[in-house]
Amino acid sequence: MTVHALVVAAGRGTRAGPGGPKQYREIGGRTVLRRTLEALAAAGLARPLVVIHAEDRDAFAAATAGLDLPAPAIGGATRQESVRLGLEALAGGADDLVLIHDAARPFVSPALVAGVIAALEVHDGACPALPVADTLRRAEDGLAGETVPREGLARAQTPQGFRLGPIRAAHAAARGREMTDDVAVATAAGMRVALTQGEEANVKLTTAEDLARAEERLGGAAEFRTGTGFDVHAFADGDGVILCGVRVSFSKALSGHSDADVGMHALTDAIFGALAEGDIGRWFPPSEPEWKGAASEIFLAKAVERVAARGGRIVNADVTLICEAPKIGPHAEAMRAELARILGIGVGRVSVKATTTERLGFPGRGEGVAAQAACTLALPAGDRAPAPSGAVSAAGRDG
Repeated sequence: MTVHALVVAAGRGTRAGPGGPKQYREIGGRTVLRRTLEALAAAGLARPLVVIHAEDRDAFAAATAGLDLPAPAIGGATRQESVRLGLEALAGGADDLVLIHDAARPFVSPALVAGVIAALEVHDGACPALPVADTLRRAEDGLAGETVPREGLARAQTPQGFRLGPIRAAHAAARGREMTDDVAVATAAGMRVALTQGEEANVKLTTAEDLARAEERLGGAAEFRTGTGFDVHAFADGDGVILCGVRVSFSKALSGHSDADVGMHALTDAIFGALAEGDIGRWFPPSEPEWKGAASEIFLAKAVERVAARGGRIVNADVTLICEAPKIGPHAEAMRAELARILGIGVGRVSVKATTTERLGFPGRGEGVAAQAACTLALPAGDRAPAPSGAVSAAGRDG
């Protein structure tokens, strides 16, 4: 059974106040959209189709850098229209399942997603929901009016799940009739939708206060760890070096089993160090030929993936390149941008700088480039590193 995910991220979020669409604002150092996509990936929905506003292509690219996603679909003037356009763009069979989720719900859990999928085995649709616990009253000119019975009422959440063919047809039939959510569209087409267990944590971020509470939630139960990394590569014959993901024209190259990006290697080890999960050599042994000439972005992306798997976030990164040449200054901003892209954080949280050794030692003699890096992570309080598994390279380096 194929299960697709459709993430609706085309709204303007005006109720969240100034600062741009809420899905592209940061909470806990990462954008709301990225956190939502990572939460869905943790639930087994790794490549959602995201529906975005036509003006948000650059914001989407920045927020999802490093993630393996299909090209986004462009939404419409309303959420309902955006969902319809997303369903039309989604590749899949009529009997496939599709889970439609709000980009502004970044705390969805694997258990909630599993409950929706399970309900679709016997129902046309499924919607997570919570019972209404508060007393409900009608408001009459600012005064408390009659009490509204709350029995049988529920608060609907997302993701709402359906079979792709029927919900696509239901949305096509509903064009021109604005409805509250996808369940309303489905029931109008005669589909029977089951209510599954929702979660209080699966809140939709709507206002500035919601964003502040989400920030507090992510920061209030974290412990901070700092790791450091150091790496060295010698010069060899060539016409350029790769440093922090940027190719710099030079009269030499750097020698190594991979692409010898000394800055990215040091930063990767700093992240693994903060996680207490070894180093590059453990994850990518130089004895394995598949890593020969490999782009160091692969190594750094794995370290970033491990942070997300532990429920953490990258707070900041600082890389110092140590060499007499080539000159780093003209390329530092491009290096910062490339590292920020892979780390999935704002460029303001990434530093790349250079220094010399006053012509002392091998860097001072122009024999190669060294790098040192530091990275701070925020991990859930009480987090423990997993027990080591697999062979660890005796060299402990990727070369």
